[in-house]
Amino acid sequence: MTNIGAFEAKTHLSRLLEQVAAGEKFVITRHGKPVAQLVPIESEDESRRLRRETAIVRLKTVGDGNRLDRTTLRQLIDDGRKF
Repeated sequence: MTNIGAFEAKTHLSRLLEQVAAGEKFVITRHGKPVAQLVPIESEDESRRLRRETAIVRLKTVGDGNRLDRTTLRQLIDDGRKF
């Protein structure tokens, strides 16, 4: 990501938007401190899709290795009351 000052971003917004449409990303700064990101919409959608797919995989495997065998729910409740 390229840092760009707020004044320059305002002055050259059209050019920046063309570059963002081509896939480039910018961090807009004010007095040297980051305040915003200018990124392509597609990359946000892709990032969101990847996070969703990762979450689905993790949810599907959350029970792997965590088996109760022949323990009943009643036994678990009774064991819990002992402590």
